Amino acid sequence: MTVKKSVTLFVPCLVDAFRPEAAEAVVTVFERLGIAVEYPPGQTCCGQPAFNAGYREEARRAARHFLRLFADCETIVAPSGSCVAMVRHHVPTLFEHEPRWRELARRTAARTFEFTEYLVDVLGAEDLGASFAARVTYHDSCHLLRGLRVQEQPRRLLRRVKGLEFVEMKNADCCCGFGGAFSVKYPDISSALVADKVAWIQQSGAEAVVGGDLGCLLNIEGALRRKELPLRVLHIAQVLAGGCPPAGGPGP
Repeated sequence: MTVKKSVTLFVPCLVDAFRPEAAEAVVTVFERLGIAVEYPPGQTCCGQPAFNAGYREEARRAARHFLRLFADCETIVAPSGSCVAMVRHHVPTLFEHEPRWRELARRTAARTFEFTEYLVDVLGAEDLGASFAARVTYHDSCHLLRGLRVQEQPRRLLRRVKGLEFVEMKNADCCCGFGGAFSVKYPDISSALVADKVAWIQQSGAEAVVGGDLGCLLNIEGALRRKELPLRVLHIAQVLAGGCPPAGGPGP
């Protein structure tokens, strides 16, 4: 008897608040692959914002809740490189002096994957039957690239999308300037970084820019809108779901 695969979806705060259609797209892709998706309704934050800001006790409280909710899940998938990097690398360090929680964090971390990483590295799936008629470039978010070493997986997926022309932008792996609290604490540096990123996107000739971290995408989208540039900004799951409008149409 064939056992049907299933995943548990972790929806990061920014996706939940600003682009829930990205999470819906993840579900669409998994359903297309015949994979059941479970969603613990009590989920909240993994603790990353507090951790990055230096509030370790507040981060521990959020992390404990996350672990209580997801510790028994066989496979956890999130459409966010930064949140997965938090769970995989930093949550265990929060419990350095609490062996029971530390072990629970380590076991949970080993079962937590970023969306494109899971598709390519675990499932071996690249052609998802998606179609998207546009010239597209890809932004490498810092946590996804440097924290998880995910670089080729999203590109391999995009190259298999019917009608999509993939183009590399210059310095695709350079920071967009978001960095969570960094963009608030250092607005001048952040603005300079995203200005460079927008210029490289324009130079690529792309009609849309995609990525795997919504914080970066919101930052880039804001800069594009302030310059009144018509490029679309999409989470990669939205493209892979194949439910986006054709080139020239309205954004999601």
